[in-house]
Amino acid sequence: MKKIVFLFIFLVAIGSLSAQWRVGLSGGADYNFYSINTQYQADYHYTGRWGATAALFAQYDFFDWLGLRCEAEMVQKNHKFYRTLAYAGTNYNTRNTYIQMPVLAQFSFGGQKVRGFANLGVYAGCWVDSHLRGTICNVLTDEIEQLNKPYDFYNKRDQRADFGLVGGVGIEYHFLEHWALQLEGRCYYSFISTVKQYMVIKDYRYNTTIGIQVGLNYIF
Repeated sequence: MKKIVFLFIFLVAIGSLSAQWRVGLSGGADYNFYSINTQYQADYHYTGRWGATAALFAQYDFFDWLGLRCEAEMVQKNHKFYRTLAYAGTNYNTRNTYIQMPVLAQFSFGGQKVRGFANLGVYAGCWVDSHLRGTICNVLTDEIEQLNKPYDFYNKRDQRADFGLVGGVGIEYHFLEHWALQLEGRCYYSFISTVKQYMVIKDYRYNTTIGIQVGLNYIF
């Protein structure tokens, strides 16, 4: 244990000789889809939808090839839902907004002007807002009704906390002494179902979100 602590202190001390802070912002588009087993609910259908992302971040580079990055971001994890059989006509889009805080190790390689990088880490977040828009079938009147309203969260059903893995790869271009642009492809994989198991049907629903984003860095 003492050797591990000593090695960590040594690496931090050596890294501080070339350490560098950077801050920035990023934004882009993402495509989210559910991993779900609808079991015998044969008329339930979920498909993915596009959304948007935006983030502020700070990064501390211990070495030329290794940095630690923390972010505060908004990620939309949208999906589409429709039903068939008796409920044909129910067809609506769901816009889900999450606030997340990823912590990532960034590994970079390449020259001084153009560099590649890979990010790997975990994130924790909260489902803060949801909106439904489309149509719904009223089986009592056999009419198709318009739907455009905020989603009403139900604590016994909805799991609003989120946690999972995040990783990405990208390329960085240093266009000025203290400025750099980044283009990154990223994936978020949730470990937590958005639905609590409050009923007999165990319809676990896990978000997977794949996105592409552009970031602007200021390097001190």
